[in-house]
Amino acid sequence: MTYTDATPAARPTGAPTLGDHLREWRRRRRMSQLDLALEAEISARHLSFLETGRSAASRAMVLRLAEQLETPLRERNLMLVAAGYAPIYPERALDDPALSAARQVVELVLKGHEPWPALAVDRHWTMVAANRAVAPLIAGVDPRLLEGRVNVLRLSLHPGGIAPRIVNLAEWRAHLLHRLGQQVRASGDPVLADLRAELEAFPAPQGERAPDVESAPYGGIAVPFRIATEMGVLSFLSTTTIFGTPVDVTLSELAVESFFPADMATAATLKAAAASFA
Repeated sequence: MTYTDATPAARPTGAPTLGDHLREWRRRRRMSQLDLALEAEISARHLSFLETGRSAASRAMVLRLAEQLETPLRERNLMLVAAGYAPIYPERALDDPALSAARQVVELVLKGHEPWPALAVDRHWTMVAANRAVAPLIAGVDPRLLEGRVNVLRLSLHPGGIAPRIVNLAEWRAHLLHRLGQQVRASGDPVLADLRAELEAFPAPQGERAPDVESAPYGGIAVPFRIATEMGVLSFLSTTTIFGTPVDVTLSELAVESFFPADMATAATLKAAAASFA
């Protein structure tokens, strides 16, 4: 099939139409046709015609609607293809020479975060890089969980992973599942939906409840990650860093998870152990 930059071409048989994509993402964003039309500065009638296929969308219009719907770059490519245009956002493997600068940035961020742990993950929570401070946290896990593409959420909550050593497992488990649920709703990614179902099926801690927001540490603003290690119990707070203006699908889906000491004891322990990191 041939796509052009200006003239719509026939879409693949059975593939979702542009209207299908628009309706689905309006539903996810809880926007009516009128809401989206107002945001995109077009008439509700014109948007209705675009959704039903009575009018063909220009390439610029597809991108304008996608922008107002805040769809991921991957989805914007699909919307362009559905409208008969060529996708404009490249998707390259992280080891592609064209992304060497991005890899260097990620490595600098991870290295610069030591002696605190930090790792980079893709859109499905597959670990693509980690600094040396991560190793003590995953020591002793089932080796099978470290084979091939390592999913850090599975590694966290699997009974053969680090779950048995997470001191506040109920709280941390609830936090991860809630966060993953938000991603599923925002992205519509079926792989993430399947991952969430898998994680929910893992054994939950017995007789332990996640604290209410009012009684939770840090007032519910942040959820601590507390893990028992050979160095003692370490307590962390985590942050997520993403590329602010990505022009590549792969980069738009890359995130760096950075862990900071949540108490002075953890900070002192990691500083003392920094020289021993492999």
